[in-house]
Amino acid sequence: MDGDEQHRVLDPEHDAAALKALTHPLRIRLLTLLRQDGPATASELAARTGGTSASTSYHLRVLAKYAFVAEAEHRDRRERRWRAAHLVTSWSNKAMDAGPQSRAFVGFARRRQIEHLETSLARHEADLAAGRLGQEWVEPSDINDLLLRLTPESLAELRQELTRKAAELTTRDAADPRAAQVVFLIAGLPLAPHEPAPAGEDAS
Repeated sequence: MDGDEQHRVLDPEHDAAALKALTHPLRIRLLTLLRQDGPATASELAARTGGTSASTSYHLRVLAKYAFVAEAEHRDRRERRWRAAHLVTSWSNKAMDAGPQSRAFVGFARRRQIEHLETSLARHEADLAAGRLGQEWVEPSDINDLLLRLTPESLAELRQELTRKAAELTTRDAADPRAAQVVFLIAGLPLAPHEPAPAGEDAS
């Protein structure tokens, strides 16, 4: 494992067991909730996910075994609270592409991110409708699906610039009471051109 206290970088060679531990949908959900909403008990998380406290406790212990979560400060001796150990988990796509298991993990993780986007969109719309978010958030909130023509180098540069700018703005707004949690997903997915249909075949 590489990274810092806010960012964990997974290596497929050294973190194979940790990657396998994350290929469980409930564990991904629990880790997302702890990152999104802060420390919680197994019972609180079970209520949010529709599971049982026993099942949630088990999966939290698995996440703790591989250092994705850790015990948080307890409000009293009767409870056991958990927190996310890092705000971000990432990896090298090139390193992950070296083996079938790590490639499968990347595909699994990306599809969970799409599910997270759908869940976040529903929550965002409900928060606006109920007045939990002010009207000042209506204009800057958006989802775009731009179609760009870029080289591999330009796509890498774009990712780096977005990451750098996100970190800069997060630091700038850290102490601003108006700041709210924002789900910001970045996707850069090159597509190969379609092969032309063979002569005499209907291309429709």
